Amino acid sequence: MAVAGVVTAAVVAPHATTSGATAAASAAPPAYLTLEAAYGTGTVTNGWDRVERYLDTTSGFRIEGYPPDGRGDQDGKRVTYFGGVSRPSSGTFLLYSAPGWNTGSRTTPVLLVHGANDTADRAWANPGESGGYGCGALTCPSTGLMQYLSARGHRVFAVGFAHKQGDNLMQAQIVGDAIAVIKAKLGVDKVDLVGWSKGEMSTRAYVSSVKPSWGRAYAGDVRRLITLGGPNGGYDYPYAHGWAHDFSIWPECGGKVNAPSPHSRMTCYGQYTAHPEFSMTPSGGYDNYPGQRQMLARWDGVYGVDGAAQDWYTTYYGGQGFYTAGSGIQAAIDAGSLIKPLHDAGVPASVTTYLLAGGSPDVLGIFNENRGPSDGVVFIDSALDTTGIPTVGGRETILGANHLELGWNSSAAAQVATWLS
Repeated sequence: MAVAGVVTAAVVAPHATTSGATAAASAAPPAYLTLEAAYGTGTVTNGWDRVERYLDTTSGFRIEGYPPDGRGDQDGKRVTYFGGVSRPSSGTFLLYSAPGWNTGSRTTPVLLVHGANDTADRAWANPGESGGYGCGALTCPSTGLMQYLSARGHRVFAVGFAHKQGDNLMQAQIVGDAIAVIKAKLGVDKVDLVGWSKGEMSTRAYVSSVKPSWGRAYAGDVRRLITLGGPNGGYDYPYAHGWAHDFSIWPECGGKVNAPSPHSRMTCYGQYTAHPEFSMTPSGGYDNYPGQRQMLARWDGVYGVDGAAQDWYTTYYGGQGFYTAGSGIQAAIDAGSLIKPLHDAGVPASVTTYLLAGGSPDVLGIFNENRGPSDGVVFIDSALDTTGIPTVGGRETILGANHLELGWNSSAAAQVATWLS
């Protein structure tokens, strides 16, 4: 594997590469950030200009739990970027830089923050990287929001997280780290944030100073926050449609998706099995999906529960059903949902916030959210929920986009570009 450079922040500025290319920076990044490697021309893919790996040495970061069968491991080019480590510590992160990151005409740079079980490559640069259905449509484009914004003069960056379903409190600290590096590179005071799906949680937690006890508070360095299909009001999809959801997860049923289950036990083809490693709540010594638990909120009082689903009552409210057993959504919320803490903390009034929802409940390959208007996963009411957001710059719904299309749909991209201008 070709590596463009392995350097430390103590001796080399964060923009250095082995090719000798440099860009002026006004300051060094914070001392707790170490630049471990830089990948430049000839080693990066999907249209990016460069990728850098940083380590936040702050005490508190750790290696989070990973499913033992490898479904949550880093894959593809990301393994190279993470130095050959498929299960990196959550204090490690990637910073992607788009073409024009140091020459674009727009004053405020943009940091793109991807969602659950995703990567900066697939989310923003090549929606078709994972093949058919990965982008939510029959055919997937080979370019995304990164190229769209870069071509319009925006200086675009993206963060890559170590854990695909990681703790949003730790990922919020990484968002702050990425902003700190961008500020040092470009000599700017503020950055615009775009958070897609679960990425809304870490971006919003950062600006709201919702943090772990050891974490750093918001540094006052965000101009605009844009959320794409973000569960601002929370979501309960895994519990409302748990039976169908589990078939994509439970290996005895043929499931391979890296996502949490609302159940602790399930019968597949006559075999009643336990998989605590896939549980939404800590179970059997496993806690591999904290970031999903943190997005939960109950919507049964608004849209009810899917009563046609097998074991619908015990899945949502807890107990032993005919084929499944679980503790229910409230137990998972009590184990660490961040929706209420984020609402209570509030986004600073100085951060103008824009909310984009998808209006097409038609995501290929999954059982779509059908209890109310949604993008197939998140209710429109949740994506556009402004609780705790004092300065709302705009709210829009892209009727033709489902949850997985919001990052590349042409109408969505145009709306994002308008809000960033």
